[in-house]
Amino acid sequence: MNTRPIRVLVVDDSAYIRKVVSEMLSRDPLIQVVGTARNGRDALEKVQALQPDVVTLDLIMPELDGIGFLKEQMRRRVLPIIVVSIASENGELVVQAMENGAVDFVQKPTALASERVYEIQEDLIAKVKTAANIEPARISTSISIPAAPIAAPAERAGKVDAVVLGISTGGPQALAQLIPALPGDLPVPMAVVLHMPPGYTALFAARLNEISRLEVLEAAEGDEMRPGRVLLAPAGQHLTLRRTPESRVVAALSLRPLDTPHRPSVDVLFKSAAEVYGSRLLGIVMTGMGNDGTSGAAWIKSQGGTVIAEARESCVVYGMPRSVVEAGLADFSVPLQGMAEAILKMI
Repeated sequence: MNTRPIRVLVVDDSAYIRKVVSEMLSRDPLIQVVGTARNGRDALEKVQALQPDVVTLDLIMPELDGIGFLKEQMRRRVLPIIVVSIASENGELVVQAMENGAVDFVQKPTALASERVYEIQEDLIAKVKTAANIEPARISTSISIPAAPIAAPAERAGKVDAVVLGISTGGPQALAQLIPALPGDLPVPMAVVLHMPPGYTALFAARLNEISRLEVLEAAEGDEMRPGRVLLAPAGQHLTLRRTPESRVVAALSLRPLDTPHRPSVDVLFKSAAEVYGSRLLGIVMTGMGNDGTSGAAWIKSQGGTVIAEARESCVVYGMPRSVVEAGLADFSVPLQGMAEAILKMI
């Protein structure tokens, strides 16, 4: 059994943040902080000299910023990189970082040198451990947007009236490939839960809207589920669906339930969608750690709906889909490259 600790390089222009992040990570016996770097240029040299398994990366730094480091490092050698950032200051940069190969991110609670930084310890350690197990070949170092979406079939299969999708680690890269592969005249609506901290989902929805022919927006209270539209659950709130007296299906946002590991929760969306659409619902669970989506998939199956799990071969982290498959809830396992076609065959 390999008991070698996970070797981590901490990159941040703040000496205080470097010290605190190093201290937090070193509290776990399975993690060894092998070095720190004060900017992207310093980090490139340290990666070459120290050969870390995982890098934690600030984005706004002098000389060479985080995006510049990411692009150059991924050109030299692909390795798991976790962004540690402040949403309010550089949310757009985080989206760029994910497009250039960062596998996950942790949101700093403050930009100040304060004790509040310690609040991220549990999340940071968990994500470093997950990142260390990601095979470099599964990391997308750039977004490959299809030149043209797959054409919708001339005749609909007519099996489903809506698609709901849950995704986590590796999700931004996967969605940036899947959503542009779908045609703008998609005859059913979609609702998506992506595990993201507050401050990013509106920016990411805008990015997806820009690169695809579908209308993609961060869901707001009362937004209607309609063909050609993708609603992305806002970070920090659960997205549920309800049918109005006029038979329109609309979005509802809530902080409850409070006891879910994630908010938004894939399970919460799937359960509400199953109650609205019954057997005419397609649920998709894609790359991510944990088991969010398994309980929701069970609800979809109980109503006669269909569930697709992303195949292991294309997952950055085969956690959420594995849980669905092992529970016997997946009708099909489909790799990312075939997911758009699989959706079109159902609608």
